[in-house]
Amino acid sequence: MFTAEDFKNGQVLLIDKPLEWTSFQAVNKLRWAIRKAFSIKKIKVGHAGTLDPLATGLLVICTGKMTKQINIFQGQEKEYTGTFTIGSTTPSFDLETEIDKTYPTDHITEELIHSTTKKFLGNIDQFPPVFSAIKKDGKRLYEFARAGEDVEIKSRQVEIKAFEITEIDGLKLHFRVVCSKGTYIRSLANDFGKAIDSGAHLSELRRTRIGDFKVENALTIDEFINELPLHQ
Repeated sequence: MFTAEDFKNGQVLLIDKPLEWTSFQAVNKLRWAIRKAFSIKKIKVGHAGTLDPLATGLLVICTGKMTKQINIFQGQEKEYTGTFTIGSTTPSFDLETEIDKTYPTDHITEELIHSTTKKFLGNIDQFPPVFSAIKKDGKRLYEFARAGEDVEIKSRQVEIKAFEITEIDGLKLHFRVVCSKGTYIRSLANDFGKAIDSGAHLSELRRTRIGDFKVENALTIDEFINELPLHQ
């Protein structure tokens, strides 16, 4: 069982983030629960890599002195599974916004789908989605996007270490990706759609691994809270 000193000295918590929660909400909930369980006035809690609200899966959360290791954890490779929906796009490259365009898909074969994944392996230049939390001129990109303002986005180099389509179900392509820090799977979906002369958006995303940390070893937020002394 954890003690107050354990959390102050530093813990690495593996949390399976639920759908529609922000990473910030998850951190706040855990911080509140730890403070309440041990009557601690203040404790540092932070996460090593944001997950979008529409994504589920592994959040590495650090407490106390382990928050100094966050940058190290953030820099480690990540693995995701999920679904691209082909034939349509959205402004946010995922389901945060409504479908804005549809595209033909009759020409798309299984061979084309599988061969196209190879084009994205290795170091690639990627444009982050305009609906993202990256800062430009002191504002986050999604603030410009939601205000309908055009903003110039610079590409960044990321590394795709593995990219495979694990199942084709009509217009839904189930995938697995292993990638470097800073990779946007939403952008990969959008770029993949262009590469098959159609369109695509991310319709489901789950982070399964960060470095050696795996989601199968993670607790849900409720499971973690139920292990605290207040709930024994």
